[in-house]
Amino acid sequence: MISKGAREFTVLLVDDRPENIMVLQEILEKDNRKFISALSGNEALKTVWKNPSIGLIMLDVQMPDMDGFEVARMLKSNSKTKDIAIIFVTAISKDVQYVMQGFDEGAVDYLQKPLDINVTKAKVNVSEKLFFYQQQLKESLLEVEKVNKQLEKFVYMVSHDLKSPLASIITVMSSIKGNSIVETDPLTSQKIDLVYMASNHLAEMINAILEYSKQSFAQQTVEEVNVFELVNQIAFLLFPPQNITITVSQKLPVILTRKIKLQQVFQNLLSNAIKYSDKPDGVIEVNVFEKDQFYVFSVKDNGPGMARIDADRIFRLFETGSNTSNNDSSTGVGLNILKVLVEEQGGKIWAESVEGEGSTFYFEWRK
Repeated sequence: MISKGAREFTVLLVDDRPENIMVLQEILEKDNRKFISALSGNEALKTVWKNPSIGLIMLDVQMPDMDGFEVARMLKSNSKTKDIAIIFVTAISKDVQYVMQGFDEGAVDYLQKPLDINVTKAKVNVSEKLFFYQQQLKESLLEVEKVNKQLEKFVYMVSHDLKSPLASIITVMSSIKGNSIVETDPLTSQKIDLVYMASNHLAEMINAILEYSKQSFAQQTVEEVNVFELVNQIAFLLFPPQNITITVSQKLPVILTRKIKLQQVFQNLLSNAIKYSDKPDGVIEVNVFEKDQFYVFSVKDNGPGMARIDADRIFRLFETGSNTSNNDSSTGVGLNILKVLVEEQGGKIWAESVEGEGSTFYFEWRK
């Protein structure tokens, strides 16, 4: 939300004739507007650099020493002033080539003298709205960045705290694996091998998460990922019950991506499909098709399905489906996190479902 102070819209009026500035200010006067004036190009530049809150410059083209085009060129070449909206005001040529020069220099609009009062007001009103939208977007991005940093710190702390007890589990399981008594019982030996393998895989994931939490999105490692192998590994380590069959299409591609993020999406979707399976013979299918610059992955199950209203809302934070039982530990956070991960790729995630027959979750992942 925009703060009270940010609701003030500052307009710089630049013209070498003071009477023109007075007329323009009278036309544009509003309660939330603050006006600053400059009588030359040099004065305009100094004023802009001293007033970072300026949202719009009404700039006369014909001025001595430095014309409006040159002022605009200098403002657009500076990173601190290049985003300020400029409307050129001129009494000279209406020729298209001349007008286009103004746009080439960075103007967002063009007004011809003598000014049409209604047109002038309308164009400045549009610039004001755009200015506030941009301010709101900047505030939102800063808030998102703040939340992301808090989440990264939390992930790092949790992952770090998990390392020690997990290392102890791996050490104990390693010593049990070599025990001669255990090795005489094939079933027990097999189960211990699975726990040992899963513990090591979890340790690798924790190390990857720790590394991930230390880096910004731009720094996170992009690597070649065989999605078919990744999904099969995830399915194996989730230890699905014997009555559930997970089928993974061999069409799943090899892509360059941030592995840990793609792994998190598949792991959550497969885990949910297993968790909510309610049929004597559970079936989960993982598939893919291509759409423009995306791979569209799908995880289909024959579980309880959802009502249409649930399929539309389950990706919202803290929302859970109406089929969720009282004993279910679902918080309504997991799918919202997946939504964030997928949208980071420029894609989207959605679900299609029929109550009693099952659900299919789709998500787009950039090629």
